[in-house]
Amino acid sequence: MDDLDQRLIAALRRDGRAALSDLASDLGVTRTTVRSRMARLIDSGEIVGFSVQTRSDVVAHPVRGLMMLEIEGRGTERIMSRLTGMSEIQAVHSTNGTWDLIVEIGAQTLEAFDAVLFAIRRLDGITRSETSLLLSTRKSVSRAAVRP
Repeated sequence: MDDLDQRLIAALRRDGRAALSDLASDLGVTRTTVRSRMARLIDSGEIVGFSVQTRSDVVAHPVRGLMMLEIEGRGTERIMSRLTGMSEIQAVHSTNGTWDLIVEIGAQTLEAFDAVLFAIRRLDGITRSETSLLLSTRKSVSRAAVRP
């Protein structure tokens, strides 16, 4: 991938529905170039798909946190399935090291957040957990979006 590919992907991350003409204008290339680059990135597997964000995906939860979980035995898949079914769970990440899973949680109140933690801790197979509240978040700027 060259610089143009990286800038195209960064533009698509900002707006996956952007018109070819808008992308071409923003990138300083022709529509044909954008279309062929997108086709090549899709065909090569660099772009594996496009997704939709709903209002609930972008509305910030007032109380957010990360919960690290240690799982007993081979129950990780079962527990991941249970976690992804909970509405307050934003994402579940498998990892290495001390913790088996890291769970992103979002809730409207501390009480609701506490109830989610309690429900997760009660799942069979969870042997240990640690939770951290997220106090603030700063988004990093993609290297592809930074121009020298």
